[in-house]
Amino acid sequence: MRAPEASELPALPKGAAVASLMSVFSNPLLKDYADHGLACFAMEMVPRISRAQSMDVLSSQANIAGYKAVLLALEHYQRFFPMLMTAAGTVQPARVLVMGAGVAGLQAVATARRMGATVEAFDVRAAAKEQVESLGARFVEVKADADAEDAGGYAKEMDDDYKQRQAELIAAHAAKSDVIITTALIPGRPAPVLITEEVVLSMKPGSVIVDLAAEMGGNCPLTELDQVVEKHGVTLVGISYVPSLMATDASQLYARNLFNFISPMLDSESGGLNINLEDEVIEASLLCQNGEFRKPQLLKSGGES
Repeated sequence: MRAPEASELPALPKGAAVASLMSVFSNPLLKDYADHGLACFAMEMVPRISRAQSMDVLSSQANIAGYKAVLLALEHYQRFFPMLMTAAGTVQPARVLVMGAGVAGLQAVATARRMGATVEAFDVRAAAKEQVESLGARFVEVKADADAEDAGGYAKEMDDDYKQRQAELIAAHAAKSDVIITTALIPGRPAPVLITEEVVLSMKPGSVIVDLAAEMGGNCPLTELDQVVEKHGVTLVGISYVPSLMATDASQLYARNLFNFISPMLDSESGGLNINLEDEVIEASLLCQNGEFRKPQLLKSGGES
């Protein structure tokens, strides 16, 4: 699923096609792939259009991550998620705050609701409100003058005034939460800090933060990559690639994404690949071919940073 490492390049014949998650904003080997004569497709750059939904690796893997994030929270949260009314008294439901209402966030919302928690969700995109509320959660919103969604459907970075109002609102809701699941990522940039150390200090002892942005620096600066740590009485889960914890389903969905991506390029007569550069899916995802690196703007952030 990951891009070829330097030690693997000699084993790849010139002209071979490689389709994987290429980590285009941080991979230092991008130019090496072109120099080696590979035809490389970055699956994370497949455009979000109707025709390419079945090829969308980011969505299929994020769906798994959102589900598993709730299970990780359940593992480390030492109380019930649902409300229980017993002869010994009533147990109040866990309060879950999901930061980011993309594919992973919405799956986290749905899963936490199925577990009986009271759920709130925050996203900079106002368009996410209807989806969050349709799952039975409350949408936490900071009003913005500018559109917070880019042409590809991803959240984009907002101005300083918005960030200040966002921080204040998040702090107020986080202090009341038992579990926070953060999913916020901005393509090509470090993960935005949403949960500061001051916010963690305000949270209840025994609370849990599952940081799905850990690999890109984390939405909380206290998160430690691939570690589960306790700080200020709060457990922080920083697993870097959560879908790998559900490897069977992750592999099955990823394989289907690749099959749907490669099948239209297969020549029925020769069995080889017909790389049609006029196809918008191919044009958007093809990094290099025949020794030419087709997206030199990525070398500034990847191979030649």
